[in-house]
Amino acid sequence: MKFIVLTLFKEMFDAFVTTSIIKRTIEKDIVSIDVVDIRDFTQDKHNRVDFPPYGGGSGMIISAEPLSLAIDHSIEILKQDNKDIEILYMSPRGKVLNYNLSKEYASKECNYIIICGHYEGIDERIIEEYNVKEISIGDYVLTGGELACQVFMDSVIRLLPGALSEGSLDEESHTNKLLEYPQYTKPYDFRGRKVPDILLSGHHKNIADYRKQESIRITKKFRPDLIDKQN
Repeated sequence: MKFIVLTLFKEMFDAFVTTSIIKRTIEKDIVSIDVVDIRDFTQDKHNRVDFPPYGGGSGMIISAEPLSLAIDHSIEILKQDNKDIEILYMSPRGKVLNYNLSKEYASKECNYIIICGHYEGIDERIIEEYNVKEISIGDYVLTGGELACQVFMDSVIRLLPGALSEGSLDEESHTNKLLEYPQYTKPYDFRGRKVPDILLSGHHKNIADYRKQESIRITKKFRPDLIDKQN
């Protein structure tokens, strides 16, 4: 799976692509991530990509012209794979990201172009022209789309075959529509708080039953809405 990220702040992705699971998936050729600076495509003599909105208002809007050239450039690169190409825009008005949506994108035989908005957003005609799908990571506003883009990619990439060790996803939060059970490791006794004895029993079925009940308890406590959705 290939991602091309269109941004005004390439440096925000330097650590993202060179650390942890993302780095390993790139090294294993499970994914590739290319980060493109929208400014490289501006034809403005002052190298500008943002302008005041028509009709007045605060803030600046990323112009359609350089962004469209960046998109066209990215499409030409991805066309060589003969896969479907989807263009995504990280936007407060988009479909809210959750586990099922991440799984949906991870399961597609598709490559992605992701637009990171900034300032007051992008020219609406880009969304219309390229049939852009909008995604939100929550009901709040960020300075730009770069962090949201990283959240989206991380949530999708870790679901790709080979990204994580076998079995790592089986009992994660949301995998079974429940939050994950509490986890413990050494030391056994931490300031008088001891590891539940059942986890030291070696009885795998009892441990599994205990963890299932703990997942239900934790979900009811922190995210009762997830329980309601199952009823």
